[in-house]
Amino acid sequence: MTAHARPALHRNFHRLAWFALIMTASTILFGAFVRLSDAGLSCPDWPTCYGKVTWPQTHAEAATHAAIEIRPLETHKAWREQVHRFLAGALGLEVLTLALLAARRRRHGAAQILGACALVGIAIPMYMMGHHGAASVLAFGGEAILLLAAWRWSNTDLARTAVLTLAVIVFQAILGMWTVTWLLKPIVVMAHLLGGMALFSCLLWLAWKSIHVPITLVQADTVKRWLGVGVALLIAQIALGGWVSANYAALACGGSSMSVDNFPKCVGQWWPAQDYAEGFTLWRGIGVDYEGGILDGASRIAIQMAHRIVAVLLAVYLWVVSWRLIRVPGLRGWGSALALLVAVQVCLGIFNVKLAVPLAVAVAHVGGAVALLFVLLSLLARLRRPE
Repeated sequence: MTAHARPALHRNFHRLAWFALIMTASTILFGAFVRLSDAGLSCPDWPTCYGKVTWPQTHAEAATHAAIEIRPLETHKAWREQVHRFLAGALGLEVLTLALLAARRRRHGAAQILGACALVGIAIPMYMMGHHGAASVLAFGGEAILLLAAWRWSNTDLARTAVLTLAVIVFQAILGMWTVTWLLKPIVVMAHLLGGMALFSCLLWLAWKSIHVPITLVQADTVKRWLGVGVALLIAQIALGGWVSANYAALACGGSSMSVDNFPKCVGQWWPAQDYAEGFTLWRGIGVDYEGGILDGASRIAIQMAHRIVAVLLAVYLWVVSWRLIRVPGLRGWGSALALLVAVQVCLGIFNVKLAVPLAVAVAHVGGAVALLFVLLSLLARLRRPE
């Protein structure tokens, strides 16, 4: 077997991987729509919505469930949250299928994967019945089985990556539950966004590796180092963007008032008062309702300014990388696409501030981050030196 050969994958593996990737991008964007339209707590219980598999159509349908004591029903928002859960559930089944296909030749591979999923499945009704401790033990037990299998298996047939991807989406479900039950706790909301990006990254890697279309380049190692730094900066910026959203800091510089110079200045100043210690306190306990945010102005300004500073660093670095890619024969198209995406993403960020975060622009800004991740990781997955 050559260095790049691998056991034959299932004939439909690559199709399912690409479809799951498209589904993941769609779910991330719909999740951003739910979050940015303030529908994140529109179903106060989990995984049902006021006790229903779908969502109540009238207030009378929700009135008999205990969740009504937590939050009044808003039917125009509840459907968004529950549809997002349906999309995530369908995606989970797709990722499970990928893991089973990848591990089908492993000894007891299917049994380990299905056993882990059974533990997670049993944990859900136990959680709904109030047995939170036992449910957590079962869910994390299932995660441990998946992680152990990934550690033991090689990646010659993509089994390791596929099982790790399944472990990521299981943890995403747990984060989705905590997002609701911990009342939009910022660290959980940010982690949920990063988890979605991690899931997208894993599936993108699986999709490219399953069709094996490498880009052969003598200086591949050097280019991959540039790209690796870019991915690290992009992840940091995505995390900061999630922190901005979770703490309702998008308008901290006065975006809701057209009389205030909010860009490039902030509340009319180049360097206004900022409280980074308070703004970046990650853990504040459980039981606080974070909807609408709880931080003061200086703390939110610190978050907004940090996001802007890293945005400048990231944009400059990625433009330099794109210029270098354009100069490499065979990578000009990728470099041009990267440069254009960075420009569009910068403009969307400015529009968010100047136009007071219009929903369409804010969702497109999340989509821009997904597109940048696609370009950088696609190149990392495909580039290799000549044999």
